[in-house]
Amino acid sequence: MRAVGINTVLAMAGAPVRAARLQLTPLQIGASILINDSLQEGSSRFYAEITRLRQICDLAEKNPPVLFLLDELLQGTNSKDRLIGAEGVVRALLDSGAIGLISTHDLALTTIGEQRDPRLHNVHLQDEIENGKMSFDFKLQQGVVTKSNGIELMRLIGLKV
Repeated sequence: MRAVGINTVLAMAGAPVRAARLQLTPLQIGASILINDSLQEGSSRFYAEITRLRQICDLAEKNPPVLFLLDELLQGTNSKDRLIGAEGVVRALLDSGAIGLISTHDLALTTIGEQRDPRLHNVHLQDEIENGKMSFDFKLQQGVVTKSNGIELMRLIGLKV
């Protein structure tokens, strides 16, 4: 996701990109990656994220179109609100003409995908755990991930699960 954002910024600036080929129309970038809470501002991580999402949605109503990059969308709220909120935000962005990427470990969010809207496509990265370390092949695979690694990772670091 970060590579897409960095290469888009480089391309829009007329700089070389890390790709064999890249063709883009003018885009604005709206990202919600690594959002933090703030004790000083009295803002929870969730509130900071929804505030950032509001800025991205507002940006998407203007020209040029927005490329949105949303990491772990709406983490920090209950699963029901997360699903309803994520679907609403994604639909609003798409309806405004935005394009983008969303990452999640919450498999429930994959249900807002291609079955209900052909503009959405689920893809995943495949991972392997070998000798106590996780590695990725960094090749997008079609569909929702079917392999789980969370419990195995927890056990690898010594959690009793």
